[in-house]
Amino acid sequence: MTNPLLDDWTTPYRMPPFERIEDDHFDEAVDAALEEARANVAAIAALDEAPTFANTIEALERADATLGRVLGVFYNLAGADSNPRREALSRDFSPRLSAYASEVSQNAELFARIETLWDRREELDLTDEEARLLFLTRRSFVRRGAQLGGFAKDRLAQVTERLASLGVQFGQNLLADERAWSMPLRDGDLEGLPDFLIEAARASGEERDLDGPAITLSRSLIVPFLQFSPRRDLREIAHTAWTARGANGGETDNRDLAAEILALREERAGLLGYDSFAEFKLETEMAGTPGAVRDLLMRVWEPARARAMEDQQRLSAMMHNDGVNGELEPWDWRYYSEKRRAEEHDLDESALKPYLQLDRMIEAAMDCANRLFGLDFTPVEVPLYHPDVRAWEVTRDGRHMAIFLGDYFARGSKRSGAWCSTMRSQQKLAGEIRPIVVNVCNFAKPAKGRPALLSYDDARTLFHEFGHALHQMLSDVTYESISGTSVARDFVELPSQLFEHWLEVPEVLEKFATHAETGEPIPRDMLDRLLAANTYDMGFQTVEYVGSALVDLEFHAGEAPEDPIAFQREILDGIEMPHAIGMRHATPHFSHVFSGDGYSSGYYSYMWSEVMDADAFAAFGEAGGPFDPETAAKLERHILSAGGREEAKDAYIGFRGKMPGVEALLKGRGLDAAA
Repeated sequence: MTNPLLDDWTTPYRMPPFERIEDDHFDEAVDAALEEARANVAAIAALDEAPTFANTIEALERADATLGRVLGVFYNLAGADSNPRREALSRDFSPRLSAYASEVSQNAELFARIETLWDRREELDLTDEEARLLFLTRRSFVRRGAQLGGFAKDRLAQVTERLASLGVQFGQNLLADERAWSMPLRDGDLEGLPDFLIEAARASGEERDLDGPAITLSRSLIVPFLQFSPRRDLREIAHTAWTARGANGGETDNRDLAAEILALREERAGLLGYDSFAEFKLETEMAGTPGAVRDLLMRVWEPARARAMEDQQRLSAMMHNDGVNGELEPWDWRYYSEKRRAEEHDLDESALKPYLQLDRMIEAAMDCANRLFGLDFTPVEVPLYHPDVRAWEVTRDGRHMAIFLGDYFARGSKRSGAWCSTMRSQQKLAGEIRPIVVNVCNFAKPAKGRPALLSYDDARTLFHEFGHALHQMLSDVTYESISGTSVARDFVELPSQLFEHWLEVPEVLEKFATHAETGEPIPRDMLDRLLAANTYDMGFQTVEYVGSALVDLEFHAGEAPEDPIAFQREILDGIEMPHAIGMRHATPHFSHVFSGDGYSSGYYSYMWSEVMDADAFAAFGEAGGPFDPETAAKLERHILSAGGREEAKDAYIGFRGKMPGVEALLKGRGLDAAA
């Protein structure tokens, strides 16, 4: 019996043959793919021929193609539809893949070939894209220890392997805690909750085989519960469970893992000659240095905190008027803020939600992509990994551009949050390869036969992830290593955050925000109130985000703390974090930072990109409107299709002509008056 992961895929659009793939196939496939990759790398290193770009750099691009194909399927399943077997495989694969990466980067003969090409780069007559790939390949080898020897070389491999295992365990512990907790609700506990939340809680209880509705730790359930439940005791229970993820003691506790991860990252940076892990990590980012990141965050922190403290006083007064004494607590903020929003902006989320149907918001995002970039989306029947997943073929002028998968509903097998990934990335080296792009969200699944309704924040998340998807769909480069979102971490959020702005375009909501029962478009006065409230509660949102970003930065900017929780408290006390606002992601459940190296020292990236996204959207307004074709073409040419073929700063300046200042960000968040 052949392994379907290693076969040629004859499915439509060369989709993975999910109906044939079993979990046990992955172990065999990864073994075979690693063996093939090692043989390919060894052959490159042992070549008698003098190194050329084709026989060394391009050959390396091809060396692990099978491994990339297998892992592209596996890691999408492990994140979106996990089970005990897949979790065990993740734990097994992580150190093996890390060991392979270390073998490659520390192969002296292979690096000597790369170094020869680097030394002769001016003589090689390379294209700009080839020169970029050579630079990135060499830099990657150096940053992974290619120039080390002896103990340092061996120790770096050990540290890297251990970090990979710890990151997997951190994420799996978090998922286990999220699965384990639920709060059943009796009839009396439903008082004051809007119908959409009651329906979602009933669906959640049914999924968990409970007798009635339940609140889980899915953000799509717990946030509206904290917004609408008048039961302060239940809000406290729910909030406490939500913020305790990863810190409940026992086998799933992440606190010791976080301490070990930070210590190993510090050691890794030291082995490579850097003063701190933050200096090592930020060397390749737009920000460049910890000082530049700290400066940005503190310039935003002061006006954000000032606004939040003003809001805290008003919410405290509302709470006291309700006869509740004492301080405003973190489980009170969203409840009283929602009441204040209803009063000040005449916005009732339970009245707004029927106009934000999931299906219509998907249509809205796709319609914007059509008007901006000429993309068409056609539903297709292809093999899929879960009944909730949907598929579209993406075309432009009849040409196949991508397969797009949407996996929108929360479930126990899916990790929390929202993300964009690929099962196959765009490239031309192995022929014209178009991507399979996946958007994963955690929206509340409605009762059977009922439409899925979103909050405005949910709709913004959908547009955000679709912006990442466009970055992958429109990619047009030769080499997979620099395709799509393979850009600096503090640049990768630009396309996603920029695309959120089209949700704010009135003509988009006028067309697609239609009532789930009547089909009527959103009333103009409601739309005006919604858009006017866009910066409502921005003090809270900015403070919880910047608090997390500062903790991440300081964790990595100096000596690793022995007790990360105590150090977190010290940092927050130092910036005078408001009592009623916590970090968006406290250390034990800060998966951005501890489930892998992706956002370590880099959680600031969302805000760095936001400096650009406000300015980038302004370019459309200056050119005549949000769908100006020339500006859209320029955006695609310099950013969305370009991948990482040039430095991020150069790409942005190519689009806009200059880099913006922080003022655009403060204005966009409505914090300029507080500055």
